[in-house]
Amino acid sequence: MSESQSLRLLLSNCSLPANEARILLAHVLKKHYQLPRSALLSRDDMVLNEAAGAEWEALASRRINGEPIAYILGKKGFHNIELFVAPGVLIPRPETELLVDIALSEITKLNQPAQVLDLGTGSGAIALAIASAAPITSVIATDQSAEALAIAKQNAQLLRLTNQVEFAQGSWYEALDRNSLFDIIVSNPPYIADRDPHLTQGDLRFEPSSALTDYASGLSCLEVIIAGVDQYLKSGGLIAVEHGFDQSEAVVQLMQVAHLTDIQVYLDLAGHCRVVSGRKRL
Repeated sequence: MSESQSLRLLLSNCSLPANEARILLAHVLKKHYQLPRSALLSRDDMVLNEAAGAEWEALASRRINGEPIAYILGKKGFHNIELFVAPGVLIPRPETELLVDIALSEITKLNQPAQVLDLGTGSGAIALAIASAAPITSVIATDQSAEALAIAKQNAQLLRLTNQVEFAQGSWYEALDRNSLFDIIVSNPPYIADRDPHLTQGDLRFEPSSALTDYASGLSCLEVIIAGVDQYLKSGGLIAVEHGFDQSEAVVQLMQVAHLTDIQVYLDLAGHCRVVSGRKRL
């Protein structure tokens, strides 16, 4: 980097998409100068010092090489919270916020303290967003990955939600006491089929494969979760699961086989079927 380059020139000369370059440069300004993102415009003639310039070059290079911005910055906004993220967990997606909204709507209808289960919590995104928005709710969040649970617990501490959210290690329901019962069960399990070409493209190349694919048809984890719901869901309780854009019909059938009622399909912001919910019979 030439020391004479202003913020304006750094952005115009960067090969990254403009929005990504601005995100990274704003991070550098906040870290090194405690300046807000608006300084990219209000102080666009500013020249970075040596340390800040070196960091800008390093961050831009990492992104040019394909590393996800969330991993580069170590954080990702989700619903109403900000999460610490690292390569050991899936980066939370906007479409997954649907699960949070469905759970919060159900909690409002209950009009009493709710018990929620989040299966395969990863960074803790779903569990912590629900707990943050519904303070009287108790959540148990499970994951088979010790690395993921360590990150989720760190997020719970950062968000001061350790009194509301309990973490348990194990594969799906195996992490639970067999007598556990919940008002709501939510899950965003791995649902990409093994050898799907998307796994070798874009940000997915850097994310843990075990959080993306079931190494089978893409439906095996959903099958286990839905088939086991009867033992852990209260009568009248709700389960909602995220799935792939072309899996809605198959997930609806799984819920029908599990004798769930009031089955509903939800669309994401792109108009794709993304979540299916069902209810245990009274």
